[in-house]
Amino acid sequence: MPILNRAAELQDEIAGWRRHLHREPELLFAVEKTAAFVAEKLREFGVDEVVTGIGRTGVVGIIRGKGTPAGAGRTIGLRADMDALPIEEATGKPWASTVRGKMHACGHDGHTAMLLGAAKYLAETRNFTGSVAVIFQPAEEGGGGGNEMVKDGMMERFGIAEVYGMHNLPGMPVGAFGTRPGPIMAATDEFTIAVKGRGGHAALPHKTIDPIVIGAQVVTALQTIVSRVADPVDSLVVSVTKFNAGFAHNVIPETAQLAGTVRTLSPDMREGAEARIRQICAGLAAAHGAEIVVNYHRNYPVTVNHAEEAGYAVAVAREIAGDASVEPAIAPMMGGEDFSYMLLSRPGAFIFVGNGDTAGLHHPAYDFNDDAIPHGVTYWVKLAESRLAA
Repeated sequence: MPILNRAAELQDEIAGWRRHLHREPELLFAVEKTAAFVAEKLREFGVDEVVTGIGRTGVVGIIRGKGTPAGAGRTIGLRADMDALPIEEATGKPWASTVRGKMHACGHDGHTAMLLGAAKYLAETRNFTGSVAVIFQPAEEGGGGGNEMVKDGMMERFGIAEVYGMHNLPGMPVGAFGTRPGPIMAATDEFTIAVKGRGGHAALPHKTIDPIVIGAQVVTALQTIVSRVADPVDSLVVSVTKFNAGFAHNVIPETAQLAGTVRTLSPDMREGAEARIRQICAGLAAAHGAEIVVNYHRNYPVTVNHAEEAGYAVAVAREIAGDASVEPAIAPMMGGEDFSYMLLSRPGAFIFVGNGDTAGLHHPAYDFNDDAIPHGVTYWVKLAESRLAA
């Protein structure tokens, strides 16, 4: 089955919504204009319930199928993210960001617009039994908005039994899809390491405890976690991305500060990486007579697709795109995604939709490809109708 005729008809209108959102990007939870736009559209479509302020600034719309009374039948959730990134846009497009230092560099404007398009179609046709919850989430880019919506009782309040997410993927052809059962995106932990030595004159290093030398050894030793501690068949990233120390050519400083990220696809690897970072720092502190303090923050958990629901996602994608354009076992990605919190709360699956040959995500030249709109809208509609078939 190709894309829906109605989805193709709506493409220009949906692209207009997308470009409107692109011009006015908002960050984290401060998505008041975007959320208001979403809520206004949902009410305009005749969505049965429109609830704002979920997880601080999230929006949930409930669309009931034909003959489905309020509170009856199963409900599935379809989720899009709304927030942008603190990046200066360099696309030169007519709809480029009008807000200095902010842009939709990850395609959340496209995700929001596609889900709005699906909501419009589902509210028009209601060809299902039960209810669809369209979920518009703030603060995916580091704020954990998905977790806030879950903690706010969204799943229980709306009786959501299954939940599904979608993200565009540059480099994947438009009209193609990819997903997998099990881990699909990584946990995204962060660490800071403070090295305290003893400062002094650079010409008298024997009277100091040099935090720069110790910090350099920390950086080198951390690389052995991946190369010599982790099983080579397991996925692990340990990257030091900051190293700040010193202020003059002739002074050995008192302190050095390091920071970085750890990406893992399993709880055991996550536990092991944190433990090894602490062990390495403790050992080097003892060896040099320094003090090393590790602050380790567990950020988004691994995004884990439930096997049965991933199978449903693949089946729908194949109906739309054909077998050759659906990758049912796409390689996991080491980027993070706070849809992980929703998948910890309910069964479901996360899928990628092709964005074509565009700049990469989080790049100042990135722009969502409007040609992907009818494919994403059709996926949402057919997934809802198939999971809530009479």
